[in-house]
Amino acid sequence: MRIVILGAGQAAASMAARLRAGGHDGPLTVVGAEPVAPYQRPPLSKSYLLGQMGLDRLLLRADDWWPDQRIELRLGETATAIDTASRLVATDRGSLEYDALALTLGAHPRRLPAAMGGDLPGVHVVRTLADVDALAAQMLPGRRLIVIGGGYIGLEAAAVARKLGLTVTLIESAPRILGRVAAPQTADMIRALHLAHGVEIMEAVSIERIMGDSHATGVALADGRELQADLIVTGIGVAPETALAHAAGLAIDNGIAADDRGRTSDPAIWTAGDCASFPWQGERIRLESVGGAIDMAETVADNILGADRVHDAKPWFWSDQFDAKLQIAGLGAGYDRIVTRPGDGQHGGSVWYFRNGRLIAVDALNDARAYMIGKRLIDSGRSPDPAAIPTVPDLKALM
Repeated sequence: MRIVILGAGQAAASMAARLRAGGHDGPLTVVGAEPVAPYQRPPLSKSYLLGQMGLDRLLLRADDWWPDQRIELRLGETATAIDTASRLVATDRGSLEYDALALTLGAHPRRLPAAMGGDLPGVHVVRTLADVDALAAQMLPGRRLIVIGGGYIGLEAAAVARKLGLTVTLIESAPRILGRVAAPQTADMIRALHLAHGVEIMEAVSIERIMGDSHATGVALADGRELQADLIVTGIGVAPETALAHAAGLAIDNGIAADDRGRTSDPAIWTAGDCASFPWQGERIRLESVGGAIDMAETVADNILGADRVHDAKPWFWSDQFDAKLQIAGLGAGYDRIVTRPGDGQHGGSVWYFRNGRLIAVDALNDARAYMIGKRLIDSGRSPDPAAIPTVPDLKALM
């Protein structure tokens, strides 16, 4: 069986390793548009941007692992079309035949429109190694950085910039930071953390355009104010890579639509990672996380080899900002009750999300114990008494 994996990120690396470990002995090819072997993305906006981690530590596998496993790694090559009838992938360098095809194409950062100056030099995004290398060269002490977007990527970039000695202003058009992904109580903790480190945060502020002719020089706000900057980072979310799948006639629904085994609407094509959506607890979701990519990729690998295993996602995430770690278990969307528990330090504590009396998520800032207990409860389907969370002396008593 000839297996081809399109996309060369975390999901692809995990899937390829699982296929070989699971006994696949036939041809196995991984095609990636970037010129570098699969690497970790989370450290890009944190330790790599800070200069604390080199490329050698970013790589998911040593260079000799791929040939040792007889995996053909085709880098700097872009898939351009999928012929589902002939089971053929066309690329900018040729073509590949497949018996099973896996799409692990990831996502791309959303950008401001060109009419707003989104394509000006000096406007950066944070997604790929090339993105961060370009940004790192401009992150010089004393420079003025404007971050557009108060989600996790924008906040992480702001934290790194402050540690590098830049003056940082973060602008969020919504009423508050983390508006789409976290409760107000979590946003309050993160806001306080950034303010304590000198980040200026502007919420409920809209941008009219990025100023500059040949290079970004700042932003013009909708209320008429103008803010000067030496560089700008946009962190306004990502969109799943679906163009190739859509052109091939595959079903698209908030990503490349998969069933609960990871199979797309074409029986010979599978999907995993940030580009994939799948059924979960009565709804269709898409997880943008390392853990989600690994788990789904391994399930798909097993199913390509005939396991017929359901993908049982257990969402978890993390974000490092300054010297604080935010750990998240579960998905808090649709909560109807929030309970908070104070932490030990100035910047710390946990936020517990409930829906219809059931614990669905926990955000823990500098509180690994709350995260671990919360995750175990969520994964096991158990829900503690919300009233006990703030006052119980030992969180283990909730188990």
